[in-house]
Amino acid sequence: MLFILLGGLVVQWLWNWLLPDIFGLRQITFWQALGLLALCRILFGSFGRGGHHRDDGKHRREWWKRRPQQDGLATSPSPVSEGGHS
Repeated sequence: MLFILLGGLVVQWLWNWLLPDIFGLRQITFWQALGLLALCRILFGSFGRGGHHRDDGKHRREWWKRRPQQDGLATSPSPVSEGGHS
């Protein structure tokens, strides 16, 4: 609960400090800031906190290991001749 309150205050403060001067937008209330925070959570996920989306990059590492074999590329760099020409 404290995280939600602090998050709303931070979003409101940053919005009201930056966006009216930069883009000419109106200032927002605390409740509008909370709504914006909730919308961002819906659109972009849980900001990396727990849940089933957290895999610490496991899927990327597995994909990267499989990628060279799928593309038919060698897994190690090819040797370069000493003369610089093949």
